[in-house]
Amino acid sequence: MAVSVSSSRRGNLPVEVTSFIGRRRELADVRSLLSESRAVTLTGVGGVGKTRLALRLAGELHRAFSDGVWLVDFSGLNDSTLLVPTVAAALGLSDAAAPWRVSRLAEHLAEAQILLVLDNCEHVVTECALLVDALLRSCPQLRVLVTSRQPLGVNGERVMQVPSLSIPRSDRPSPTTDTLMRYESVSLLAERATAAFPGFVVGPDNGEAVARLCSRLDGIPLAIELAAVRLRALSVHQVLDRLEDRYGLLRAGSPAAMPRQRTLRALIDWSFDLLTAREQLLWARVSVFAGSFELDSVEQVCADDTLPVESIAGLMAGLVDKSVVVREDHGGQARYRLLETIRQYGLDRLQEVGGQAQLLRRQRDLYLRLVLRTEAELFSPNQVAWYQRLLAELANIRAVLGYCLTEREAAGAGQRIAAALEPLWCAGMVVEGRRWLQRLLAFDTTPSADRMRALAVAGRLATLQGLDAERLVLLAEGRILAEKLGDDTMVAHLTTTEGLAELLHGRPSAVEPLEEALATYRTIGDLFGTAVTLTHLSSAWILHGDTDRAEALCQEILALSEAHGERWCAAHAWLTLGLIAWHKRDVRRAGDFGTESVRLRQPFGLSWAVAFSLELLAWLANAQGQSARAARLLGVARTGWRSLGAPLPVTIVNDHERCLTELRKALGPSAFEAAVQEGQALPLDEAVTFALGVKPDHGAAQAEPGAVATQLTRRETEIAELVADGLSNKEIAARLVIAQRTAECHVEHILIKLGYTSRAQIAAWVAGSRDR
Repeated sequence: MAVSVSSSRRGNLPVEVTSFIGRRRELADVRSLLSESRAVTLTGVGGVGKTRLALRLAGELHRAFSDGVWLVDFSGLNDSTLLVPTVAAALGLSDAAAPWRVSRLAEHLAEAQILLVLDNCEHVVTECALLVDALLRSCPQLRVLVTSRQPLGVNGERVMQVPSLSIPRSDRPSPTTDTLMRYESVSLLAERATAAFPGFVVGPDNGEAVARLCSRLDGIPLAIELAAVRLRALSVHQVLDRLEDRYGLLRAGSPAAMPRQRTLRALIDWSFDLLTAREQLLWARVSVFAGSFELDSVEQVCADDTLPVESIAGLMAGLVDKSVVVREDHGGQARYRLLETIRQYGLDRLQEVGGQAQLLRRQRDLYLRLVLRTEAELFSPNQVAWYQRLLAELANIRAVLGYCLTEREAAGAGQRIAAALEPLWCAGMVVEGRRWLQRLLAFDTTPSADRMRALAVAGRLATLQGLDAERLVLLAEGRILAEKLGDDTMVAHLTTTEGLAELLHGRPSAVEPLEEALATYRTIGDLFGTAVTLTHLSSAWILHGDTDRAEALCQEILALSEAHGERWCAAHAWLTLGLIAWHKRDVRRAGDFGTESVRLRQPFGLSWAVAFSLELLAWLANAQGQSARAARLLGVARTGWRSLGAPLPVTIVNDHERCLTELRKALGPSAFEAAVQEGQALPLDEAVTFALGVKPDHGAAQAEPGAVATQLTRRETEIAELVADGLSNKEIAARLVIAQRTAECHVEHILIKLGYTSRAQIAAWVAGSRDR
């Protein structure tokens, strides 16, 4: 089933793109169980449709849960200690300040009206049971729907074994076509077969064979879908004959196997045998991927003299056509994955044919190259794309880091990978990143450049978590190695971390180490290090009370970011400028800058990263008399602060408390709390849309174009003139000899500053200015 994420729902359920057949009784039964119990587990053999049933019911119930319906897929999770962080990540929560332990997750969800769908739990069933039991005890409005091959065994759990689809009975007379189509298994076979071979129909000439085939397949959906693909080249009778021959051999050879297990194994075996030798080999090899993967990854890991790289695309297409590999669309990019049953079969085959060690080494090298390429793109127009690629590859990256903890020769590569992932860890996965680095540093203590980088990043993560003692130990060893190796970049990194620690403690003394690090970054030409240090330094100068210097540093960040198409540091600069404008009582600029910060941070999908900016927008809305809007924005921001797991920054506590007091007075306690709850219930995408969709009410100032003109930079004024002349972004870029993306950013900034939504409004504003 191809999957894309729907932003129209509160949650992360995949959108169905193939029809859902039957299961009316099962849907009603599970719905009834969920009304009686807060924990329901769907059990059954692999391939029986547990996941599809759970997702269909969850989709039908999403309106009943004000805080959303959320899917957590454990199929690619090999380290049970990451169970809770995986749940937190699926919920869009950051682990930046503290570990996502069960108790913390329970506290976060304590008042949430939410349905959690925990999928593929059988290999972490003990850990899942402990998690579910703790959450149910602490979260009275939480319900959990689990799919597993065995029950969790928690108190109050209701278990339903998912049956196969209904099949024609062999002791009944030959049914008519209409009667046959009433059986769920026949309906599924007919629909999937028609998709594979449009000329297929169930009729008098094949009805009996269809009935026998569905019966032989025990109504197992996965088996039926695999068989349906065969009808592209074979008749129903031929498929049935070949299946019965194989099933008889299996039954004779493995009398202890359960009938349904023999059936599914027979189908997968047969599907495997019907492939070409190269397709079989590729199936086995791609099984090393723990999550979804791209074609170029397959080419780099699986190709060799036996499977030339130029053959991989065609072979993958064949595996997709034969329902071995599932193709998914992720933002317009094709990715692939194996259903867990199919993947485990492939791994078994890989053990037989050999070569797994070499594949794992290639996979290690692939993801090392990937994260190093991401490092190189940190300060470029491709920043967001590479960040999102890392998120898409997270399951595979985890698998590679796990591999690096089993092979001594791979330890250095593991340390380098974990260190290169610093942006991902710092953005919202601090606890997981720190844990990987701790294990990798302990696994191999040999002094090296890789260890030095890992120490530096581990020290940065410890700093973000407030672990001062650990930070000092890590940074001390890292500095010794950096000075011994003469690595100025790492010396600057370590010095920046020392300044960051001072900054997080609210100490103006942060300026000195940050200035020292900045000088080094400028000398060696490290743009990303320069921009990040400038963001910290601008905040440090605010602690000194020098807002003019802080503002100048923010302008430098924006110039750097604009020149290189970067977003993350630019967002921080806009936020800092917004806070400065707020304290200067410049409401218009504070609103524009805060809104721009939210817009730039949105693609990173981090609920805590936008909390600061949304907090500022809430203060502004309150100041403009938009009390209900302000309360909703505070609700969204509250979710962000909670996901961060840290108290409000010292610098904003007074403004935050003042805003709360004024809103409670303006709205009344009940209306205030209701509005805050509405904000908390908004998913991140909808919250950002809400924050960006309603422009601040600038009153009379907005009606006076001359007052706005002073807010546009010289370049923005020039581009506004070109927009009014009818030039496209591409034409503007050519005229001014700048990148098209830079021109687009300028136009977006102009729209935000003017409070407009279209180029036509810019043109009208320019015309009005010219008339004066």
